[in-house]
This record gives sequence, structure tokens and C-alpha cells, in this order.
Amino acid sequence: MAVIKVSPHLLTPPWEEVVEEFLLTKKAEGRSPLTLRDYTRHLKTFFRKHPDAWPDYHKLKAAIREYFAALASKSPTAYNLPRAYLKHFFGWCVSEGYLVGNPLEGVPKRKDEGRPRSVDEETIKALLSLPDRNSYTGIRDYALILLQVDTGIRPGEALQLTPSCFNLRNLEVTIPSSVAKTRQARVVVISPQTAKAIKRLLAVRPAAWKEDVPVFASQDGKAMLETSWAHRLRRYGQKLGVRVNPYSLRHTAAIMSLRNGGSAFFVQKQLGHASLAMTKRYVHLVEADLHREHEVCSPVASILPERQRAKRKVNSRA
Repeated sequence: MAVIKVSPHLLTPPWEEVVEEFLLTKKAEGRSPLTLRDYTRHLKTFFRKHPDAWPDYHKLKAAIREYFAALASKSPTAYNLPRAYLKHFFGWCVSEGYLVGNPLEGVPKRKDEGRPRSVDEETIKALLSLPDRNSYTGIRDYALILLQVDTGIRPGEALQLTPSCFNLRNLEVTIPSSVAKTRQARVVVISPQTAKAIKRLLAVRPAAWKEDVPVFASQDGKAMLETSWAHRLRRYGQKLGVRVNPYSLRHTAAIMSLRNGGSAFFVQKQLGHASLAMTKRYVHLVEADLHREHEVCSPVASILPERQRAKRKVNSRA
């Protein structure tokens, strides 16, 4: 009796089912909604461009090369983020027996120069003058800019905060574990000016809105999307002739805190970094500032300007 061999590819579920299984696994592990959303976006973007590559390892390998070749002109971050999400997913597929190998192996990570884009202090002052504080959206935008610059909170975290997260009397904001990207709850400290702005925002909040409506909601009481907030900041920035986005406000918070004397540990806790590794990138930027300023204002350089080259031989007497 002849034995009929079935290709293992015929037994592998469609990529949609495998991605859903993967996301359920990550959800069971306690990954945040933000992380799950990012996994979903990056995985579906890849497979919608290369639906016929699954589950053939060699086809996936070729598709990966084509996919990341198209991202070659993008920034290191725009290249490395999808690489990280896809590599983790395909690694899981290998462990589950869906693939014989990870098609991302051999695709190197792009070197990140580690220079977060911040906004200078004068631009922040100008930015704060733009929202119309006679309207709900203007009051909201003004308070949200202050909160981000004051704490460095991630936009995705800020937009999910509800009134119960704010202790304005103690100048504290609690970011619950269900909201935090790292899934670790933390408390950040705010200034009286930020607390005053948030208090005013809460005062104009419609009484009909329930406690689960986010503080920084849209006019109709719905959660504001990160893309919507980024769009509003971009429009403000265009009026000033500068590029501003939610993450440039986060970077500004870190760098200004360090310049004003804050410790790396304080910045780590405020921004919610899992370790000091990311925080040190900001520390290095501030240290570079010190070197540049010293070159300009060094007292010794002023007293003894380095204008002449040293002679090859120096005659000296004992």
C-alpha cells in the first residue's frame, strides 16, 4: 500500500491564525495593550505585503530581505522596531514548530546614533502660547504638553489616564500597570503649574462623562488616539517652523531635567525606563553639552589662547 506524504506546509495554519495565537500568548504573559497593538501593527503590515511567503522558510527569507531593503532609507528606529517585533514573532514560530528557522537571522540591527530629538526651551515656551485656552481642546492640549514636558510620560500612557490617576494636592500622577508600557505601575511627580492646568481641564470636563473617560479625551468624550495627538502637535509646530511630536516632548523632559540638576535615577523613574541603559543616552547628551560649553567659556582658554604651535625643541636649563 502506497504511503501518501503530506507537505508540512499544508498542515500549518494560515498566518492570520498563527499571529492571533501569538498575540494571545503575549497577552497571557501580561504584555501591555500598547505592546500588543505594536505587535499587531508590525506583523500585519509585513504579511499584507508578503501574504504568499508564509509558511515557507525560504520564501520568508526572501520576503524579509525585500521588506527591509525598502526600509533602508528610514531612520534606525523606523528600521529596528519592526525588525525586533518580527524577529521575536518568528523566533516564537520556531519554538512552536511552525518554522524550521528564523528568517530574521542574519539581518543586522541598524546602528542607532543615540541622539533623541528634543525641543529647546524657547520653542516649548512658544508652543505653550499656541493652544486656545478659551476652548476645551486648547485647555486639554496646553495641559497635556505641560504633563509630557514635566514628566516625560509616554503619549500612549498619558492618553489612557483617568481622573482617579491624579492626586493634584500631592502633585502626583499614578500610571497604573494596565497603562504603563513596561507593565510596572509608577508614580510621577508634577509641578504646581502642571497641576493647575490639569485642574482647569477637569473643571471644564462635562459632568455627564463617567470616571472611565480619559482626562485627555476628545471633545465627544472618546479616547484620543496617539496619531491624533501627534497630528495636533505637528500643526502647532508648523506655525513655529519646527518639528514637534509627542516623543520629542518626552526627550525634552529627560534632557531638561538632567540639565537642571536632576539625577539619572530620577529621570529613569519619571520616564518609566526599565533600566538605566536608556537613561544613559540622555546623560551622554548632557555631558556633550558640558564639553561644548566649556570650549566656549573656559577661563584657561581665555587666559592662554591656543594660537601658537609648540616648538619641536625646547631649550631648558637645569
